[in-house]
Amino acid sequence: MSMAPDDAPDSWATDPSLRVIETVAEADGIDPEACKPPLNDVVDPSALDQIFLETGPAAPFRQVSFEYRGYDVTVHSDGRVTLE
Repeated sequence: MSMAPDDAPDSWATDPSLRVIETVAEADGIDPEACKPPLNDVVDPSALDQIFLETGPAAPFRQVSFEYRGYDVTVHSDGRVTLE
């Protein structure tokens, strides 16, 4: 399952940490505010967002993977969040 940037609300265009929460909540069929444990128990949301600050065609490809709520979460530099 993945959420492309075009599918995400505009406010999430630059916040990968929020895209992670939304994607996991959607997969679990719950409200994003109901995601427990908090994401910051697993990864530093500010650091995650900082990794992907540089965007556009010249931005380097990056991806970060971690486990959250039973999923292997991967955040890609093109804005996708994938769950396995």
